Amino acid sequence: MKYQSTITGLGPDALAFLSDADMNFIIIFNEDAPPELAELSVLHTKAELTEEPAAGDTMTICGKEFTISAVGSEAPHTLKELGHCTLSFKGGTEPERPGCIMLEGSALLPEDLKAGGTIEIR
Repeated sequence: MKYQSTITGLGPDALAFLSDADMNFIIIFNEDAPPELAELSVLHTKAELTEEPAAGDTMTICGKEFTISAVGSEAPHTLKELGHCTLSFKGGTEPERPGCIMLEGSALLPEDLKAGGTIEIR
């Protein structure tokens, strides 16, 4: 297991980007994120990143599995230091932004994300 964290809450606008088909992403942050960032984020417990995520790894979010298809150049650093990155469900071999992890798999629905669910990379 490269990373395992538990979701502690959802900011009031955390699902806005997931619900927009053109965007289709969520932002994650450690639960101690500043309030202005927490509003937009899926918040989770601090966790150790034991190894950098890479294309081909599996990410599980609240029991749904996704294949990592690309990792932005900044994503490993921000995930390790802040528990932060953007998780994009569009797939593809090029990250949309430096802090983005691209995921492929079945759709993550707003109702799938719940406090107590886990975020795992293996």
